[in-house]
Amino acid sequence: MPMKTLWLVRHGESVGNVAATRAEREGLERIPLDIRDSDVPLSPTGREQAAALGEWLDERRAGIGAYWVSPYLRARETLAIALGDDPAVTVVDERLRDRELGILDLLTTRGVARLHPEEAERRRHLGKFYHRPPGGESWADVALRLRSFLGDLFARPEESALIVAHDAVVTLIASLLRGLEEQELLQFAASNPVLNASVTHLEFTGEEWDMPAFSDVRHLRDEGASVTVHPGTPEVGDPENAEAETEPGR
Repeated sequence: MPMKTLWLVRHGESVGNVAATRAEREGLERIPLDIRDSDVPLSPTGREQAAALGEWLDERRAGIGAYWVSPYLRARETLAIALGDDPAVTVVDERLRDRELGILDLLTTRGVARLHPEEAERRRHLGKFYHRPPGGESWADVALRLRSFLGDLFARPEESALIVAHDAVVTLIASLLRGLEEQELLQFAASNPVLNASVTHLEFTGEEWDMPAFSDVRHLRDEGASVTVHPGTPEVGDPENAEAETEPGR
């Protein structure tokens, strides 16, 4: 396995993030968004965040051997803006897509509780990692496709790669490489939200993966871009919100 350095980036703020936050604050049952999840674009703030990410990337381009990105528009836009005129080859991989919520898609916390109380109860029983909404995926399902992705990534000759995807993908790749078990993962996720356009850094020491930085947004502050927190990226230390099913990365 030649891979030694991984940079994991969450997409910039999307119009879906904005719509979901507004829906939660207004007590709506559904997020008013008439766009396929895969077609949700960045918000104006998200584009500014992606440009700030580009400033961060300028200092590291020579050390990045490969670029991988989710097929979802918000992730592809983030990487395209960050790369600017750089003709770097990027690989789009569907295994990096966001978690699918099935019948719970576009529902707020209130909407899930009222329209699908049986799913809310089943989720309480099974736990966040193993609960699979009808037509959707559990965290375990996402972890399974990410294991497949990492196997292919580590079979390549590059020693470093940058991946632009979604909050669940960032958290689960980090947990897989660091060998976190279910409860360790859930505790980590509850207290470590993955912020928009944040950077997570992983280094292989020869024996294990170290994580020098997780969800780092110093580059946003340095460039004067907004740091945004939305449902699905709960406030640090709020395990109740961390368990919410709303909009995990849209």
